[in-house]
Amino acid sequence: MKIASIAAGAAGMYCGSCLHDNTLAAALLDLGEDVVLIPTYTPMRTDEPDVSHSRVFFGGINVFLQQKSFLFRHTPWWFDRLLDRPVLLKSLSGRAGSVDPTRLGDLTVSMLRGEDGNQRKELEKLANWLFREVQPDVIHLSNAVLLGMAPIFSGNLAVPVVCTLAGEDSFLERLTQPYYDQARGLLCERAQKVDAFIAFNSYYADRMSVYLSVDRAKIDVIPHGLRLEGHGSRRSNPGSRPQVIGFLARICEDKGLYQLVEACELLDQMSDLPPFEISVAGYLGKTEQAYLEQVQNRVAGGTLAGRFTYLGELSRREKIAMLQSLDIFCVPALFPEAKGLSILEAMANAVPVVLPNFGSFSELVQDTGGGLLCKPHNTADLAGKLAELLTDTGRADRIGEAGQRVIYDRYHAERMAQKTRDLYRRLMN
Repeated sequence: MKIASIAAGAAGMYCGSCLHDNTLAAALLDLGEDVVLIPTYTPMRTDEPDVSHSRVFFGGINVFLQQKSFLFRHTPWWFDRLLDRPVLLKSLSGRAGSVDPTRLGDLTVSMLRGEDGNQRKELEKLANWLFREVQPDVIHLSNAVLLGMAPIFSGNLAVPVVCTLAGEDSFLERLTQPYYDQARGLLCERAQKVDAFIAFNSYYADRMSVYLSVDRAKIDVIPHGLRLEGHGSRRSNPGSRPQVIGFLARICEDKGLYQLVEACELLDQMSDLPPFEISVAGYLGKTEQAYLEQVQNRVAGGTLAGRFTYLGELSRREKIAMLQSLDIFCVPALFPEAKGLSILEAMANAVPVVLPNFGSFSELVQDTGGGLLCKPHNTADLAGKLAELLTDTGRADRIGEAGQRVIYDRYHAERMAQKTRDLYRRLMN
């Protein structure tokens, strides 16, 4: 089976969607399928061996220039290729800040218009290349913001189109008017051209069925699967060192790092707790540096001073080592999450998790038994759940081991690839 998987590069940062798309493509290749993983906007960055194609379509420079200038919508293709060079895209994306939805409304709407948008030339290039060189049996879009491509693929190429739902609503909900209403209308319209959708959990499948106005039966739930090589078990704590509470996510307000610090300050007021520290890692964009400084200043001026470490952005080896050094893992996100990739990674190393009881987190904890759920936006309840595991290390060990067993049984890359391949075959019959 020839599979064209179209993914969106994330401007030089490790991105959960990029990691998923690369892991899935690699696992399908291991099953003997012929997969072409096609990056758009920027080259992909993954902490596993990169299986993506060397050519970037919808290069970020061309997409931006064609949005802003009529002239660049009519430049020759050979000229555009100069601006799509991966080295150039990587260089510029490395200096870019975080993507701000409030400034990208017009571009988002234009992309969703597809063949009627300002980037029509880019879509024609990709469709032409797919038709002439790839000739896929199925096309897989990595997120709903790429739905503007769906009509030309399902019509001109006459192949099934699949789209993964990967948390796009958190971006779309921050678009300003009139772009928000325009984008929602285009999403619902273009979604009708998709043969099947994939969500990582039932929560997000239910939400996006309403959000896109599509039949819930068109959305398959296929959980993310990890490449398990390198993962193992966390180090044992003999009781002579402080326990470590870990946080691994993009450093931004939405992920709730500030709330974790507040909860840990409450923990520090409990006289019967063992010593603990906080270890934090994750991508930090330029626009979020002030947020991290705010968190660090609060720590430095309070009782947690000297017990908070920011490790930066980690490679795969460093990430696994960090997870295995933890006693508890916590990402107290402020909004329901669609994926929860770092949660799976923590569980794969037998680390018990404490998470807000909403979104994908609820399903992951209930399905695996690998953690405790707290009330969302409630630092006192979060502190209470953390305290339960800090004071009862035997229970924490049992919870961590339970989660690890389920990850190795049901949340691995081969199973994800098999279920995705089954969906492709069903659509082709």
